[in-house]
Parts: sequence; structure tokens; C-alpha cells
Amino acid sequence: MKYTRDNTGRFSQRPFYTEEELDSECESIISAFLLKNYGKVEYPVSTDDITKLIESEASDLDLYADLSDEGHDVEGVTEFWPKKKPSVKISKNLSENETLKNRLRTTLTHEYGHLKFHGHLVALDYAEKESSFLSKKQPIERFISKRENILNAPKVDWMEWQAGYICGALLMPRSHLIKEIQSYRETNNPNGDFVENSEDAENLISMVTQKYEVSREAARIRLLKLNILKAPTNQLSLI
Repeated sequence: MKYTRDNTGRFSQRPFYTEEELDSECESIISAFLLKNYGKVEYPVSTDDITKLIESEASDLDLYADLSDEGHDVEGVTEFWPKKKPSVKISKNLSENETLKNRLRTTLTHEYGHLKFHGHLVALDYAEKESSFLSKKQPIERFISKRENILNAPKVDWMEWQAGYICGALLMPRSHLIKEIQSYRETNNPNGDFVENSEDAENLISMVTQKYEVSREAARIRLLKLNILKAPTNQLSLI
């Protein structure tokens, strides 16, 4: 990881991670957590364990927040406060609807990405400007996560893009996922590359969806970002 200029203007500098660095860091985090708590590493990571990860970095996690005032498409908010740990709010629409359990899991891991990988930026920024903050009753920074950016924000929105990548890397760690795909290949004998929209690709997405308890969209995006899923000939991937 290195620091580079933050062209969004939010911070003076921002962390630049390669995808390999994010994969490595995320797999280390989740593996260490599982080993510490269970003595072994198995997937899928439970939703309860994801909440415990967040609680290790936050002062408060509200799984039933009313975020309607933030906008109809806002599913998570992370707030950073003076002199205490951040707080995380997750839309009650996700927690109360069993059919949205996979969206809840991706939103939780997205917010964890902000906590773990971006919180130090807020702390540094606050330390430089502390005298200008007159009230400690208001957050010094708020990260608002809209549904469209949870998994696959454009790279120009570096903070949301990183949190989205972290989301996939925590739920579907690279080395474990690759082993699962190798085993799947040996059993199912797919024909060559997994080309998006092909029958082999759809079957692979189904396997990943079931193995890691993620949505088909989360599985598809993860496979595309790892270059396991290929765009059809004459079609450029937008990932």
C-alpha cells in the first residue's frame, strides 16, 4: 500500500491498494478471526461473525436503523466521532427481510471496509483540524453507502470502490475461492474459460452463491474482478 493524492478533495492523501494487497489483507483478517474464535477456517462466514468484526472496530452497531431520511437507496451509514470509536447504522429493511439476508451480509462487510481501512484517514484529518470542531455531539465524518455502490462503485470513487472490493474479499477470500473453483473444474469438466452468460459460467456462479452465502450479483462481480469470469468476445468488461 502507498499513499497518493486524493483527487476527490475529501482528504489530502488517500491509500492506494492493489487488488492483490486488498485480497491478502482481507484474507488475513478473516482467517485470523476464525482461527481465534473457532480454531479453524471454514466458509461461509456467518452473519453473526461479521457483526462481531464490526463491533471490534465500532462503538455501536445498529442493525435496525431507519435510514429513510438519507434516501431510499441508502443501506448503510458509518459515522466517525471525536474522541470515540465510529458507529455503524444498517437499514432495518435489510435486517427485517429474510429474503435480503445476502444484501445484509454485503452491506455489513462494506461498512467494515470503511471502518478498518478508512478510519485512520478521518482520525488524521480530525487531529489536524481539531480546534475547528466546536461540538462533539456531531459526527466529524459520515460515509453513506448507497445500494448501487455496495458491490461495484466506479474506481474514481476510490473509497466506495475499495469498500466494495473488501466486501467480496472478506466473504469470498481469494485463495479459498480459487481452490473451490479448481475442485469444481475437476468435478464438472467445464469447457475452457468461464465466459459470462454461458451455461458453465451460470453454474459456477450458482456454486459460489451457495458456498459463500452471497447473492448471484456479488458472486458474479467477485469472479469478474478476479478475472475468473470472462467477458464475452468483442465485449469489454466494465468491472
